[in-house]
Formats: sequence, C-alpha cells, structure tokens
Amino acid sequence: MKKIVNLFLLVMLVAAGCSSPMTEENSKEKQQSIGILLSDTGLGDGSFNDSAFRGLERAREELGILFDYREAPDGNFEGALQELVDQKHDLVIGLGFSIQDAIEKIAKENPDQTFLLIDGYSEVDNITSITFKEHEGSFLLGMVAAMKSKSNTIGFISGADVPVIQRFEKGFEQGAQYINPSINILKDNADNFGDANLGGQIAQKQMEQGADFIYPAAGFTGVGAIQAAEKAGILSGGVDSDQYFIAEKSVITSMVKKVDNAVFNVTKELITHSKIDQQSYELGLKEDGVGLAPIRIAPLSPEESKQIEDAKNKIISGDITVKWQ
Repeated sequence: MKKIVNLFLLVMLVAAGCSSPMTEENSKEKQQSIGILLSDTGLGDGSFNDSAFRGLERAREELGILFDYREAPDGNFEGALQELVDQKHDLVIGLGFSIQDAIEKIAKENPDQTFLLIDGYSEVDNITSITFKEHEGSFLLGMVAAMKSKSNTIGFISGADVPVIQRFEKGFEQGAQYINPSINILKDNADNFGDANLGGQIAQKQMEQGADFIYPAAGFTGVGAIQAAEKAGILSGGVDSDQYFIAEKSVITSMVKKVDNAVFNVTKELITHSKIDQQSYELGLKEDGVGLAPIRIAPLSPEESKQIEDAKNKIISGDITVKWQ
C-alpha cells in the first residue's frame, strides 16, 4: 500500500513538474503593447503631446496595455521610430504632421509593422491616419471670442503655416465673423511650437494693437501667449487640451482636440479585433473628435449659450459649412 501511495505521489509530482511551465505560460494572455513618438516639443506641453499621453495612460489602466514612448528633440524621427519598431510593439504611433515623412519611410521598410499617424493623412498601406476637423471646433471658439471682445479686435497666433494650423485659423475667423462680421482679427505666425517666450512677445504685440482676446494654435509657444494674456488681464482660448489650469484668470474655454480619446479608441479597436478596421479617420463635432472645454471666468448669457449650441448642431447637420481652404 505504501509503495502504491509513493508511486501515486511520484506520478503527481512529475505531472505537475511537466505541466507547470506551460500552465504559467498560457495562463496570461499576451498584453498588447504600443510605442509612441511624441511631436517636437515632447511631454509637458500642456497640449497635444500631453493629451495623447493621457490616452495611453487610460488604455493602460482600463485595457491593460503596455506602452513606451520616445521624444526626438534633435529631429531624428526615423531613429526614434525604428527603436520602437525594434521593440516589436503591436502598434507604433507617430504624433504630429512633422513626423509624416519619417513614419512613411520607416513603414515602407517595415511592412509587417502596424503604424498610426495622428494629424496627417498617409496612403502607405500599413499606416492608419487620424485627422481632426479643427476648423469646426475653432469656429465655436471664434464665436466666444467675438461675444466677449470689447475692443472689436482679437488675435490668432499660429505655430506654423501648415494645413492643420490653417484649419484652426480659418475656423476661428469664420466663427468670430458669424457673430460680428466687422471684427478685426490680427494674425501672426510664430513658426515655432516650443518657445513660450516668443509666444508671450507675439501676444504682447497683438495686445498693443488692441486685441483683448488671444487664441494661439502653437503648442508650448501658445502657452506663453495665454500666460501673457493672463498677466495683461485679457481673455484667451486654449488649444488641444483644456488649458484653463495654465492661466486660470484668462482661459475662458479651449478648443479641445480629443487626441486622448482617439488614441484610446484605436487601442481598444486593436485589442478587440486584433487589427484597426479603417485606413483613415476624420474626427469633427459629429464624431466628438473636437469641441469646447467648459466655459469659465466670463460665463455666457443664456442667449449666447443657445447661439453656440445652435451653431454646433448646424455644423453637425451640414447647415453650416466651415471652410478652411
């Protein structure tokens, strides 16, 4: 009897020893991993990059993904992207229009890797593109600017003369003119997304020309602009993220480009379907890809709020067409 028991225990131990590595290996599903190359100014811009990073943090918390990121302040986008490819991520994201040439080159060299380009459109087969209708959200912010301007002069600051920034500018201009056709709109191009001091200087120049509302679409350069507006005691509009907390006495609202939601939703699609279903996405008011942050500091009247809501609904329905070209 004792021999039988010992034999039984031996068999059980051998079975456990053989099966435990496989059980351990198979007990956990493979975690999806994502690599992202941030745009020029990197983390801490209070805007575009930080929004994308929040989307990945949310995906890590809610979907259980892993992620890594790279910054390329030296402009070596290709090298940073290749590093992420070499890590064998399920998805490699390039953030920003300035990365497009590099991500297309690396994508062609790595045809089995799935890529996502945000803020640009690519026809390369293994790149999915996400663009936003910034002009639609900026139209609403332009309406707010015109409603609150007392000097009849408002200012726009661009970070570069490129299509994505032109959409911010044209939408802002049309929205302001929708409220006040005779409003004066000052426009300056900083040609820089990473210089807060420069943004402050341009904002100061516009304020000296009579602007009492500043709207920058210029990344960290724009942060300097809205901080200068706060110092001067005038209103401003934030961009990409809700920038109220950067200048709490100035930012009445922000044109929120929901990059965080876009990153999260594409990640969820990748996990659910093991692939990204579409080659490209264009996200506007209808798709909840852009919109206004809460109105603060200078609340709108009921009539003004209704005007904003009516305009939003008309843009969604197509009764108002916001042009950017």
